[in-house]
Amino acid sequence: MSGAEAPDAVDGRRPLWVVPHEVPAIVPRSSRSTEPRWLGVYRWAAVGGDLLAAMLGVFVALLARFGSGVGSGYLIVSSLLPLAWVAAVALSKGYDPRYFGTGPDEFRSLLRSGVGLTAAVAMASYVTKTEIARGFVVLAIPVMCAAALCLRYALRKDLHRHRVRGRCMHRVLVVGHSVPAATLCEHLESRPTDGFRVVATCRPRTEEVTDGPLHADELDEADILAAADRHAVEVVAISTDPELVGHSLRRLSWALEQRGIELIVSPGIIEVAGPRISVRPVAGLSLLHLERPSVSGGPHLMKAVFDRIIALGMIILLSPLLIGLAVAVRLSSPGSVLFRQQRVGRAGAEFTMLKFRSMYADAEQRLGDLYALSDGNGVIFKMRDDPRMTPLGRWIRRFSLDELPQLFNVLRGEMSLVGPRPPLSEEVALYAADDSRRMLVKPGITGLWQVSGRSDLSWDESVRLDLRYVDNWSMTLDLLILWKTARAVFYGAGAY
Repeated sequence: MSGAEAPDAVDGRRPLWVVPHEVPAIVPRSSRSTEPRWLGVYRWAAVGGDLLAAMLGVFVALLARFGSGVGSGYLIVSSLLPLAWVAAVALSKGYDPRYFGTGPDEFRSLLRSGVGLTAAVAMASYVTKTEIARGFVVLAIPVMCAAALCLRYALRKDLHRHRVRGRCMHRVLVVGHSVPAATLCEHLESRPTDGFRVVATCRPRTEEVTDGPLHADELDEADILAAADRHAVEVVAISTDPELVGHSLRRLSWALEQRGIELIVSPGIIEVAGPRISVRPVAGLSLLHLERPSVSGGPHLMKAVFDRIIALGMIILLSPLLIGLAVAVRLSSPGSVLFRQQRVGRAGAEFTMLKFRSMYADAEQRLGDLYALSDGNGVIFKMRDDPRMTPLGRWIRRFSLDELPQLFNVLRGEMSLVGPRPPLSEEVALYAADDSRRMLVKPGITGLWQVSGRSDLSWDESVRLDLRYVDNWSMTLDLLILWKTARAVFYGAGAY
């Protein structure tokens, strides 16, 4: 059956066509566990890490607050606090298998647990009239929360390494018509670290024999269940399909629940982050609500204040480095220290972007002779071994030090620390209708493009990342990008 189409028929009904993506592991449903072994291992490792983090937090707090003179009351509190921490994480769904290894919810659960446990300790102290030193609580819980985040991050990275090698994966059966099913397969398998391996695809048989209309009974619940049993899947993924809705989808979810199989449904919406999506019950229906992206108002005022405070702090902190680089650029070759270039900012407003000069003074005049040798993406000119680059310029570009003067652009309000790449006016002239959406926010010194390959990205990938940022902006996303930027700059990925 491997590599060939094979029908799964039940009770003589017309079958779905099942396309195996690998040799199926035929395991009777009743003889195998409903939960893969690696999930149990990961869960117990997470519990052990949280206990270890809690004990570390308690130890640090006791040592810092009391030294060697610890009373018996605090010893009792200290022995109960790790258990309370694990219980708080469990209540916050920190051990929910849905979040293992993917998305930020696993880390959010730890932060919620820290806040909840602090409130619970304060309330218990008030109700029982027990005097617990504030210094002990204020130190113990943040330390255990920070330690738990670090240990969970290390555990997730270890899981990702296994998944890249093809282990610890969820076996998935994709159901739907050819085009949406193929799209869903592509997205599920594009990032192996998310842990989905498509082992088979079900689609209506009529797609193989006729171009006529598809009938409602072509996607049959019994056929899907038979395919799920045959291929021993753990997840059934439904692509956008007008036939599997309402009572049909509800009955399928009940049947899969009895088999211990998870059901996921793709709504067909792409590049939209979870916080913008919510499900609202209306008249007995579960309606998917898509929040408008935040491109102005209070959150962006907070972003502007944050940007300027951090930019000012970095300028003061890095002033010796900025002065040293300015002197080095001045001495390395004739020309000005700063390279000034007109870029397009928010709402199409042009501004002068600053960079340390990394090329010889006649670089702009020599550009026309080098266009045919571009290593860029068809819109942006880039060369890996640009002859216009000075020796010092190659080094400062390698570590993105040439972009440090853009902190002054941030201070002036022309740029942000995080945002889309600031385009040239000639690039903007080539924008399609959707591309101009990038200019709804300020351009940034760094962004998703910076931490995802920089110059190695194609034009379409660069635009897609910028639009994803605009549509899903949040302060949390900015902080995550800033954290990842340090690693991207250190390794110099895509910098030339």
